[in-house]
Amino acid sequence: MTLIARVETFLVAPRWLFVRIETDSGVVGWGEATCEGRSETVRTAVQQLSELLVGRDPLRIEDHWQVMTKGSFYRGGPILASAVSGLDQALWDIAGKTWGVPVHQLLGGPVRDRIRMYGWVGGDEPAEVADHIAAQVEAGLTAVKMNASGRMAPVATVAEIDGVVARVAAAREVLGHHGDVAVDFHGRFTLANARRVAPLLEPFRPFFLEEPVLPESSHLMAQFTASTSTPVATGERLYSRQEFLPVLQAGIAVAQPDLSHAGGITETRKIAALAEVYDVQIAPHCPLGPLALAACLQVGFATPNYLIQEQSIGIHYNLGAEVLDYLVDPAPLTFVDGYVERFTGPGLGIEIDETAVRAADARGHAWRGPVWRHADGSFAEW
Repeated sequence: MTLIARVETFLVAPRWLFVRIETDSGVVGWGEATCEGRSETVRTAVQQLSELLVGRDPLRIEDHWQVMTKGSFYRGGPILASAVSGLDQALWDIAGKTWGVPVHQLLGGPVRDRIRMYGWVGGDEPAEVADHIAAQVEAGLTAVKMNASGRMAPVATVAEIDGVVARVAAAREVLGHHGDVAVDFHGRFTLANARRVAPLLEPFRPFFLEEPVLPESSHLMAQFTASTSTPVATGERLYSRQEFLPVLQAGIAVAQPDLSHAGGITETRKIAALAEVYDVQIAPHCPLGPLALAACLQVGFATPNYLIQEQSIGIHYNLGAEVLDYLVDPAPLTFVDGYVERFTGPGLGIEIDETAVRAADARGHAWRGPVWRHADGSFAEW
């Protein structure tokens, strides 16, 4: 019987945490346990959880997931869930490599041949938004996502509201009737602001409105979904089926679990199945590295209610390294008419450049999100 021999972690630029599991037969699996701004803490959690894995059969993935998530009296939260996520991805990678098939084949086989992708765009002014979207279209994408705003006052000013509308209008002008723009409120809006702005955006037909309320305010979500005809998305800061259930019941249209935060491939598949009961599509959050993206795509190839996939090639967070920098061959992540074709390689379907990863880990990183404040000096949501 093949057994897990060791678990390693790599803190690599720009802000990612990779996990490597090696078996005593030499099979290596990779995963991503990134928790933006808290990856050093997650690294410690991975090391602790590895005590439950070393010396055991790597192919008992569900059992490992159960023990890692429930084996302590205190459980849950983003740190533990991110650590479990990276380890879970690596175990699925090992399973696929062991049997010589891509992970989606182990999840029941493909239900689609390709997955539509979207990219991020920035810009504080409408002209900047238009330029950035044009660049993404030139790169082969047919859908983009943008932040609705920067810092927002608890009760928005006329200028703040008009700024949101102007930027979304500029996006629609570039994309025409055939491209899509998703608008991310990023938890920066109060419920009052979100309800006020949403109807003003309806003429531009956003693909979806993301995170209109903070995750700890999920009890308010139903009030927002009832106030707009635009599809509503949320979930990047929800970590389990139990946390997704209230927003599914509140009428969201798109669930956005993050495979590096929400329990990896194992739990995300279950979140997707729960979402299907509520006629909700899946569009996993992934402004992260190549391993998180590959894990998302493997789930997508085998999941019926999979809408679209976020990816972060060229995103403004990527300082010091890019998504494709740690791959031996970036070809699997090539965009074709706005899609990524179904992977055929074993495991997660990508090959990590281990030399590059070890060199990057020697340099490390200490990425932190910014701390914003309102004009009166009080804390503002980023």
